[in-house]
Amino acid sequence: MNLDALTAARAREWARLDALSKSRRLTGPEVDELVARYQAASADLADIKTSAGRTPQGDHVSTMLSRARLRLTGAPENVLRTLPRFFALQLPAALYRVRWTTLVIAALFVAVVALVAAWVSSDPALVASLGPQAALEHYAREQFTEYYTENPAAVFAGMVWTNNAWIAAQCVLFGVTGVFPVYVLMQNAVGLGTAAAVMFAFDRGDVFVLYILPHGLLEMTCIFVAGAAGLHIFWALVAPGPRTRLAALADAGLSLATIAIGLVFALALSGVVEGFVTGQPWPWWLKIGIGALALGVFLFYMLFVGRRAARAGETGGLTEYEAGTPRLVSG
Repeated sequence: MNLDALTAARAREWARLDALSKSRRLTGPEVDELVARYQAASADLADIKTSAGRTPQGDHVSTMLSRARLRLTGAPENVLRTLPRFFALQLPAALYRVRWTTLVIAALFVAVVALVAAWVSSDPALVASLGPQAALEHYAREQFTEYYTENPAAVFAGMVWTNNAWIAAQCVLFGVTGVFPVYVLMQNAVGLGTAAAVMFAFDRGDVFVLYILPHGLLEMTCIFVAGAAGLHIFWALVAPGPRTRLAALADAGLSLATIAIGLVFALALSGVVEGFVTGQPWPWWLKIGIGALALGVFLFYMLFVGRRAARAGETGGLTEYEAGTPRLVSG
């Protein structure tokens, strides 16, 4: 079969098929014509693949057929019907994709916190440079713990939830810069390490740990995940593979932006722990146990449910109908 001759002979028919599939409204005769041209183009594609294998012409016809098929059979899904798939497949698969990057970020974050805390607390001059002695002592003995109890629990939980959710969303959405997630993580690590240094300098290190861990286990894990998602999006731009940079960036963005939505719910749980548990005068094992349980639920969802979704072929991206027909590019 002469592929160029077939392409020239069918060009007008394929163009008409493409135009019909892109039309927003079709009359009855146009629908019949779309079906007929779809069947004819399917036969052409079968001939092309049988005689020539995969070719640019075949990919072009395949793309048109995909768009026409969606035009004939696709129907917008009810939002409520998409929620089970989102929470059971899309979101856990997206979280599972960033698991190793999250682990690396968590290890580096803890190392920076420990390094800053040890460096500052070991040098009285560095501690003194943070502020007046009386102010630092007031912070260590009263202000640090009062932060968790000075507002009503519900108000405080809502405040930290919205703040942390906004930070996580920025890490994902601005991750394409490659700088913003690193900046946010370093800023938090240095700030946490400095606070720890002040608390340890006034022999309040145990209070620091007991007030940070209950909510911090889940809260900081969520920030690590957000940073990992943002860096994955950045890496898709740096190393797109065989695709164009724009196509790789769009795919990573669609797949991993779901993480920003999912973290809103995880950080809501963290906010509840911070607002209703952290400041309570309960035994340390109970408060940390509740925080560990919240983290355990998130990790189970991320690792076990996520692995099951990934094995089912999910990547966290949209379905073909949701994302639209892919556009072919040369090169």
